[in-house]
Amino acid sequence: MATPAPFDEMYDGSGQPRVTHSALLTALDRLGPDGMLERGRLRDAYLDQQGITFTLSGRERPLPLDLVPRIITPEDWLQVEAGVKQRIRALEAFLSDLYGAQEVLADGIVPRRLIMSSTHFHRAAAGVDPPNGVRIHVAGIDLIRDEAGQFRVLEDNLRNPSGVSYVLENRRALAHVLPEVFSGHRVRPVEEYPEQLLHALQAAAPRGVDEPVVVVLTPGVHNAAHYEHAFLARRMGVELVEGRDLYCRDGFVWMRTTSGPQRVHVVYRRIDDEFLDPLHFRFDSVLGVPGILNAARSGHVTIANAVGNGVADDKAVYPYVPDLIEYYLDEAPILGNVDTYDLQDPDQRSFVLERMDHMVLKPSDASGGYGLLIGTRASPEELEATREKVLDDPRGWIAQPVVTFSTAPTAVDDGHLGPRHVDLRPFAVNDGEDIFVLPGGLTRVALPEGSLVVNSSQGGGSKDTWVLEDDDGTGGRPAPRPARRVRRTPASGVARTHAPRPHDDRQRQQEGQQQQSRGAAC
Repeated sequence: MATPAPFDEMYDGSGQPRVTHSALLTALDRLGPDGMLERGRLRDAYLDQQGITFTLSGRERPLPLDLVPRIITPEDWLQVEAGVKQRIRALEAFLSDLYGAQEVLADGIVPRRLIMSSTHFHRAAAGVDPPNGVRIHVAGIDLIRDEAGQFRVLEDNLRNPSGVSYVLENRRALAHVLPEVFSGHRVRPVEEYPEQLLHALQAAAPRGVDEPVVVVLTPGVHNAAHYEHAFLARRMGVELVEGRDLYCRDGFVWMRTTSGPQRVHVVYRRIDDEFLDPLHFRFDSVLGVPGILNAARSGHVTIANAVGNGVADDKAVYPYVPDLIEYYLDEAPILGNVDTYDLQDPDQRSFVLERMDHMVLKPSDASGGYGLLIGTRASPEELEATREKVLDDPRGWIAQPVVTFSTAPTAVDDGHLGPRHVDLRPFAVNDGEDIFVLPGGLTRVALPEGSLVVNSSQGGGSKDTWVLEDDDGTGGRPAPRPARRVRRTPASGVARTHAPRPHDDRQRQQEGQQQQSRGAAC
């Protein structure tokens, strides 16, 4: 069976540049291959100078930023934005139900066995009632465009989605090294994200707190996404802390500072559940804060994102999200799923195993592209090994037909342009009243020719993503809400009241595991 041609985002079916891309193509043609190579060198020097790096295989390296931006029309963005908001509203309701009455299970919308067997369904999270009802403060919804050019959801990221710092830095870097490509385009800005995030975190503070103290909790400098943790803390004007900087006393969370203990109201944690609280999860974790979950249950601190969110972005739960949208919202899904097979079902499993060379098989509990098998590119040995894994643990795998991602023009090694497969991760922030979707999000690009794996942890790169303004300059956006005053926590000077602990073997092992977690790989 012939593989359908991918949707080309720059050229239409007759080979002509799309209207939205003609000015961009003209600017790139003026530069030529030599000019693109020179701007590539300037880009690398700029990223290195600014310290914009990503850790891959234990090495710090400049973020792989492609010089050719990706353009999204106002009409396409309206659909993406509405679909992302709808999906998050439904998943918020799902999580609230799961850790409460569990009516969705009683009504048979999602199989009870699927939830109870999920490694991310944490009974310890039961009884934790978020002050403003928000569990998904930040979400990253991965989208692809199929062969017909339609956006479809590939997966949801509701725990510690990473990559938003690169959205902001990509825009700044491209404007610095290739300003002429912006000519002729009205591009929606992305700089407001830290303000939106800070507002959402402050809105999630315990009831009755007028001036909430917000911190960003990082596993430390060994984490692959540490640059982003520091970037967001700096841009929000809040403290970046490690687990040893916080402690619990009398049901409250406190931060050690040079001027004495300071109460913390909101912890934007970039640590996975398993490492967050050694009293409830891994007892040997040195990355988290003992007792923080009890403090959250008491209503004295808010953990963002909430503990236990991973059950809603479990890849085995993903096929049921369209049903959840209809169940909770009584709406038809705006963005469709990619067809997905439940390998616990004997008939579906048999169907998939007979056609493995035309399927993509994914571990339901993995992220960052690890463990992925693309049947059309796999060897017979790889197919057989994966078959055995599926038979041993059907719950641990899902299967999807091979979907050919859309392609976007990308600068290749010789300075010429070549088509490369891309996906899109829009970032959304929920403040309890509205969901803000950052215009554009992170476009990830598979740099090797023909590759479908876009993850940075697997050698992929990224693009600056432009959402164009509409003719009236609104981009199809609703009227903006009234301006609000953003409270920033005064710098308090986090105190290191004890000497740094040596990185013993146990801590190194935990930090290495954390680098492979969802919060570390984009």
